[in-house]
Amino acid sequence: MLNNWLPWALLSACFAALTAVFAKLGLEKIDPHYATFIRTLVIAIFIAASLLVTGGFQSLATLPLAFRPA
Repeated sequence: MLNNWLPWALLSACFAALTAVFAKLGLEKIDPHYATFIRTLVIAIFIAASLLVTGGFQSLATLPLAFRPA
């Protein structure tokens, strides 16, 4: 039977492969810094979606004092 981490690992591998494909196809004529920004936004959206699905969001108040925003 599959462990709980295996589907996430497979999804991660697929998205890593898609990142390389999209970098070659659609972002080759765009400034490299802007392309990195776009890819970072896409990754942040997927991370937020996975946190929503798994219930992983936490309050900033639960972070250690050194990491809290000023």
